[in-house]
Amino acid sequence: MTLAVTMGLVLLAALAVLALLWSHWPMWLRALLVAGVTVFFFWAEDAAHQLSGWPSADALPERFVLLAAVIEEPTTKSPGALFVWAQALENGKPSRAPRAYQLPYAKDLHALLNEGMKKARQGVTQLGTAEPKAGKRGPSWLRPGSDEQVVKIRDLPVAQLPEK
Repeated sequence: MTLAVTMGLVLLAALAVLALLWSHWPMWLRALLVAGVTVFFFWAEDAAHQLSGWPSADALPERFVLLAAVIEEPTTKSPGALFVWAQALENGKPSRAPRAYQLPYAKDLHALLNEGMKKARQGVTQLGTAEPKAGKRGPSWLRPGSDEQVVKIRDLPVAQLPEK
């Protein structure tokens, strides 16, 4: 899928270059073509990023349910990574589909995820929160990744049934 999207974008760019070099279009139409292809490229890249199925480097959602975690510890050849499968909570309800996230390795987050996964294996649902670190405000595209987030995981309270 990613290869097909890439090839489609390359073909579109090649056609745009041909149109710019050998057409007798007015200059304003050529400028409009350049702007349109540029906007389409960024839109298609974002769409492919959402569909690829690979772990996202995006920041974790503000509130989420921890489903699974895989830890890749650092070695001399690799800086390590934390892979988290989480389901975002929107208005107190789980979103439609879970998402995989790749976080940079951090020893404290490693311990936190290990503890959360132990409890999840025992049947205790784990609720996570991710907040930007103090002083790291601004648009998310200026601060990609979770190294600028404070992640906390706790037990989800057990639902209480009303009395009869």
